[in-house]
Amino acid sequence: MVGDSLFEQRIRADRASLETLASRISPLMARNETAALRSQMIAAGGELEGRVLLLDRNGKVQLDSYGEMQGERLQYPEIANILVKGQNVDYGVHEMDSGRALDTSHLLFTRRTNASWVGYCTAGVVHASDIIGVLLLVSPVQEMMQNVYQLQDQMAVILVAVAAAALICSWIFSRVITRPIAGLTRGIRQMSKGDFSSRVKVRGSGEMRQLALAFNSMSEKLETLDQSRNQFVSNASHELKTPLATMKIMIESLIYQPDMDKNLRTEFMTDINSEIDRLSAIVSDLLTLVQMDSQNVKLTRENLSIAQLVKENAHRLQPIADQKGQKIILSLADPCDMYADRNKLNQVIYNLMENAVKYTQAGGQVKVTLQRQGRDARLTVADNGPGIPKESLPHIFDRFYRVDKARSREKGGTGLGLSIVHQLVLLHGGSIRVESEEGSGASFIVELPLHQGS
Repeated sequence: MVGDSLFEQRIRADRASLETLASRISPLMARNETAALRSQMIAAGGELEGRVLLLDRNGKVQLDSYGEMQGERLQYPEIANILVKGQNVDYGVHEMDSGRALDTSHLLFTRRTNASWVGYCTAGVVHASDIIGVLLLVSPVQEMMQNVYQLQDQMAVILVAVAAAALICSWIFSRVITRPIAGLTRGIRQMSKGDFSSRVKVRGSGEMRQLALAFNSMSEKLETLDQSRNQFVSNASHELKTPLATMKIMIESLIYQPDMDKNLRTEFMTDINSEIDRLSAIVSDLLTLVQMDSQNVKLTRENLSIAQLVKENAHRLQPIADQKGQKIILSLADPCDMYADRNKLNQVIYNLMENAVKYTQAGGQVKVTLQRQGRDARLTVADNGPGIPKESLPHIFDRFYRVDKARSREKGGTGLGLSIVHQLVLLHGGSIRVESEEGSGASFIVELPLHQGS
């Protein structure tokens, strides 16, 4: 494009000058005024800085501003285009030594830096609407060709520089994009092998940063879930193994001591029966938790009063509290009517109140408070027992977790009661938390949305 522009500028300048000269000498050539023609051509050659030749309609040179080629017949395509095809003007570039024409549309592929180039510009000499001759201007175009070649070199350098810069930018950009993706791929591959501790570096911003954060969050949750599962299996195995081991010892004693005292034998059988009851309770609680985890538990809702459920459970637990000299104090500010599953809410209230009675020392007290807060019912079960150590509070709803393992087993707990309570509260769209300080008792606070229904 740039080469064409340079050629067009040169062609326009030479054509305009040559057409002007052709119109000026047309009447002189028609009258065959040789002296005037020669004078005009010599003057024009000086002005145009080239060699001017006048050819007749047969292509034979009549006049040469250099005075060397009169009588010779020239057969350049630019001359033929005027005489044969009837063009008014034409232009071409030729190699000086060979006279071979240059295809200006393929300068990049026909480059010959050592060649000498000249431009042939032709214009028809017209008289009375008839071409009576041809003017040929031969001018050096070496400087123009050198400029074109120099421009080609500069464009080639720029092209190479731009291409190199584009390749470098593409490589850097691809590295920026693919590095976090490669990190994610490695992390996913490690996770597929069971290593959930894999994390990726969070880099940059936008979607890749969000993807890395989401992956790390997922990995952390999976790792926590895997640890919880392993801990659950370990705890479940231990809890199931303990009563089985106890029963095995007592049964072996009965087998290998056939003459055992009758009272001792009865005591052993009673203990075995207790262990079976404990084992059955553990299995039952485990099945309940499995059902809730699989989200197969359906709520059978009905209209009920939480205050009424509290009163019923307080009545059931009063004999146990009386044996320990404890007081159960009820503060029910509102009936808190709601549409919920009676049996499951009853289990929540009973477990919390039973734990408070069970783990509070003799002579202590258990206070149950119920009040309405906006659209929620707030149930608080508080005691003045030994309390819960600060390090145990985050794990109080974990499965098989016991604050005092020895005392908990002595009291017959499975370590699953609070986990079941937590799941049942969540099923009703509520929340539960514990507040406690060691030596100052514990308070379990349950908040449930009040659903009115038919």
